[in-house]
Amino acid sequence: MISVIQLTMIITNDVSLRFGGKKLFEDVNVKFTPSNCYGLIGANGAGKSTFLKVLSGEIEPNTGEVNIPSNLRLSTLKQDHYAYDETTVLDTVLMGNEKLYKVMEAKNALYAKPDFNDEDGIRASELETEFAELNGWEAESEAAVMLAGLAIPEKLHQMKMKELTGGEKVKVLLAQALFGKPDILLLDEPTNHLDIFAIQWLEDFLLNFENTVIVVSHDRHFLNKVCTHIADIDYGKVTVYSGNYTFWQQASELSQRLMADQNKKSSDKAEELKAFIARFSANASKSRQASSRQKTLEKLEFHDLPASSRKQPFIGFDIAKELGKDVLTVEKLNQSFEGKRILKDISFNLKTGDKVILIGKNDLAKTLLLDILAGETRPESGQATWGITVSKNYFPSDNSKYFQTEDSSLVDWLRPYSKEKDESFIRGFLGKMLFSGNDALKKPSVLSGGEKARCMYSKMMLSGANVLLIDGPTNHLDLESISAVNEGLKKYKGSILFTSHDHELIQTVANRVIEIDETIVYDNHCTYEEYLEYKRSKN
Repeated sequence: MISVIQLTMIITNDVSLRFGGKKLFEDVNVKFTPSNCYGLIGANGAGKSTFLKVLSGEIEPNTGEVNIPSNLRLSTLKQDHYAYDETTVLDTVLMGNEKLYKVMEAKNALYAKPDFNDEDGIRASELETEFAELNGWEAESEAAVMLAGLAIPEKLHQMKMKELTGGEKVKVLLAQALFGKPDILLLDEPTNHLDIFAIQWLEDFLLNFENTVIVVSHDRHFLNKVCTHIADIDYGKVTVYSGNYTFWQQASELSQRLMADQNKKSSDKAEELKAFIARFSANASKSRQASSRQKTLEKLEFHDLPASSRKQPFIGFDIAKELGKDVLTVEKLNQSFEGKRILKDISFNLKTGDKVILIGKNDLAKTLLLDILAGETRPESGQATWGITVSKNYFPSDNSKYFQTEDSSLVDWLRPYSKEKDESFIRGFLGKMLFSGNDALKKPSVLSGGEKARCMYSKMMLSGANVLLIDGPTNHLDLESISAVNEGLKKYKGSILFTSHDHELIQTVANRVIEIDETIVYDNHCTYEEYLEYKRSKN
């Protein structure tokens, strides 16, 4: 008979963890079963990455235990992009199956011995048997196919990892995690820094993956596409729901609404009973009824609505003046980086109402284009001419220079960007962006990535700009903030040029797609789904 633990793959028993006195989660009792993909969600700081580390054994919980059968292989997505710098790309992937890679190393070392003897021959035979049982003969071709699927060409396979770009390293480490059909797969933000084509490949891979997957992601479309369950970290608990992200969202909202409605009904009933008791408790003929209502009042149930760690900022962009018809004319822009041509003869026009998603496998090309359009970088040749009615604002992918400041607080930081200088106004505005109370007095230099992004959106909203340039609008944000940004950009009346890997945001915001592969290879007024269908028809 198969034991319960073998059947469920992972069981947590009363797992609790605190950091610096802060409770992340407590008494967690959950099961993760085979053939399912669990999306691990929660607000920034809720403990998603930490919970994955607890499951993998990297962090010991304060209480409780994680049970995983010893015969199962667990694989994680490594976050250190420099750990394998001296290793070849192919070997880095093969190292994902540690047991197989050790057998390969031992086998190669044995055959390289100049004094190979009979004892070595017996050991070699044992290693060859183990190598075959671990599917070693197919390993290199399997790794190569996986790399090809992630657009890492064969010419890179024997290069060292340090010779790759950051985006290429991300893909190799992802291939390492997926390699060799692990029994349990733990993926922390696997879509970060992946282009749309690599994300689609990963979605297809996980849809066909037969074992257990637990994935942290802020990509709503990705969670909807691959997840069979959602594991939600909130209220210091981990709760598992059947269904994808949208189903979880609807179910959790309904649950909160039903509890609030029930409390409202109980509160109204309580007021009615109190009024009757106050009116008739001294009336002898009504005293029995008053006493009965007192007992009913005491039996009324009120459900506690615990404070969620989730909070959604307000994102809304008002334009100070209307745009004219001609917004932007780009003529034959050229730009290189470290001696390599990145942009070649880029030409297009931007009209009022255009919300343009810039697509392409080279993130640097899109960033350089936005830098040029924002006036941050001068092009080698060509020009970009803005219309006379344009007031633009830029949200760069690297916003660090905005926070290298001596400002003593966020109030001081935001004041120069606001026409209204009154502190109560600025603090109120910061409050809508989740910097309430003492959070508004934080020093800009100590902010997290998500906090800096919310500050940049505050600056952008106060500008009244009628053209927005946004390089990675969802970077570092949690799902609630991403949803707020998504809604704000949908409702925005101006024109937008933006980059993103978030499928849902692109589909619901963009009405024009420009694909750049050094030159512009696609430019059309269409939805993102229509663009993807076009790309599929060409393959």
